[in-house]
Amino acid sequence: MESDREQREFDEGEATGLRSDTGRAIGFSDAVFAIIITLLVLDLRTPEVPPGRLLRALLEQWPVYLAYVTSYLYVAVNWLNHKGTFHRVRCTDRGLHWVNLGVLFSVALLPFVTAVVSHALQNGDRFDERVAVALYGLVGVVLSVAWLGLYHHLSRHRDLLQPDISPRFFAIERLRAGLGIVLYAVAGLVGWFVSVPTALIVFLVLSLFYGLSSNGFYDVRRWTRRRR
Repeated sequence: MESDREQREFDEGEATGLRSDTGRAIGFSDAVFAIIITLLVLDLRTPEVPPGRLLRALLEQWPVYLAYVTSYLYVAVNWLNHKGTFHRVRCTDRGLHWVNLGVLFSVALLPFVTAVVSHALQNGDRFDERVAVALYGLVGVVLSVAWLGLYHHLSRHRDLLQPDISPRFFAIERLRAGLGIVLYAVAGLVGWFVSVPTALIVFLVLSLFYGLSSNGFYDVRRWTRRRR
């Protein structure tokens, strides 16, 4: 009976344009993620140097490589989060489309802020490095806020979810997003007041942490059980 009622609500919502399946949202989002990944790699350029200095010039571009790896992992983590989230979504409404667009907007900032960080580190100006790292932390905060909004919407509209999804899942995801707001803010402050290299390491560790926990800590628990 419950499934019949939910199906009727979905059919009514689809007829009025208020609800739809997740196919278009997932397809559009995947295309945006692909474009963002492409934009990241555009900052990797062949250095223009005289003959015999190519190796040294490539090694001197280490800030570009570090920024690229960190942001690539960050985009990959967001894609994994997105995939894991919409795997649990049965249908979408306008609210979900808007919060999803907010997530995509925030992720799309990463190529810009990555270029800012790599250029600042290459130029070697201390103040510019602090500004760039603080800006990266700010983008991390904005992105975490966007995810918090998406998780909050799904936790408030359980009729959009698959019937077997535990109510605790998105409560935990909201906690992860809230933790991201705090940690990225702290990393940005560390880069501004304490140490730019330390902040960069924190950004990289955060990407790894959210990658491992992108499936609601399921992958972490499974890996832990295998180690025992």
